[in-house]
Amino acid sequence: MNIHKMQVLKELSVKNGPLCVGLDTDPSYIPQNILEKYSSPAQAVLAYNKAIIDRVSQKNLACCCKVQIAYYEAMGLEGMQVYSQTLKMVRDSGLIAISDIKRGDIGATSDAYAKAHFTGDFETDIITINPYMGFDTLQPFTKYSTADKGGKGAFVLLCTSNPGMVDIEHQELKSGGLLLEHVGDEIERIGKEWQSEYPEQTCGIFGAVVGATQEADANYLRNKYSNTFFLIPGYGAQGGAARIAATLLKEAGGTVNSSRGILCAWKKSEKCQNKVLTLDDLAQAAEDASLAAKQDLLAAFASL
Repeated sequence: MNIHKMQVLKELSVKNGPLCVGLDTDPSYIPQNILEKYSSPAQAVLAYNKAIIDRVSQKNLACCCKVQIAYYEAMGLEGMQVYSQTLKMVRDSGLIAISDIKRGDIGATSDAYAKAHFTGDFETDIITINPYMGFDTLQPFTKYSTADKGGKGAFVLLCTSNPGMVDIEHQELKSGGLLLEHVGDEIERIGKEWQSEYPEQTCGIFGAVVGATQEADANYLRNKYSNTFFLIPGYGAQGGAARIAATLLKEAGGTVNSSRGILCAWKKSEKCQNKVLTLDDLAQAAEDASLAAKQDLLAAFASL
């Protein structure tokens, strides 16, 4: 019996394919004529999210949805209500909900963040954590990893997909190696410690965020951290190729996020040209893009 959400996600990534649908849903991604049908932009976002979640979960096109909190914070209090509702819809669909919150702070504050996002109105399955204030920032989140606390997990930022990652993550330490390697070693250590206590689990409570934009990094980090499950951003709209993402799916596996490539797929869809669009048109384009991404990733992985 699976007790940990990261383990559930790993198994879903094999069953449904590795695609993670990013619900970074900005109102600007929705045509004006559709926005006008709802009482507010936030309600239009909620309707679009629901349509996408229903389609990708019912057709097994993805293993999880990643919800980036910033887009919902930008819509104010109503946006945060939509954030909460979106997480619930993802979890109710049978997919894993990843909250992209990138929290990381000193002990008492991290305790509050863990409580806020692993219980209550904003409860999720897995979060993202920024470890660069020190490894003590990670500890409060481990309290929710046990079965009686919901088996929660986290993806720790390791090697991100943005160009500026070299400014910090690639800095060399006086003790030797890169800063990101110091982080990766700690993620692996915590993972092995967890697995020693729960041998039925095939991955640790912490995974790592590793972008699909730099091929050399992808090859090196996948080989170095062969026991760590990856959350892989950068595929699609950020320019990351399927072959790089597929490299990161080797060994312990991972899930590959696509956000704008799915949310804005209607803009490139031939079916959506020269017509007055409906929400169903947008959702169909998102479904088609999800299927294409899943097939692209699986084909790239099979060719390795």
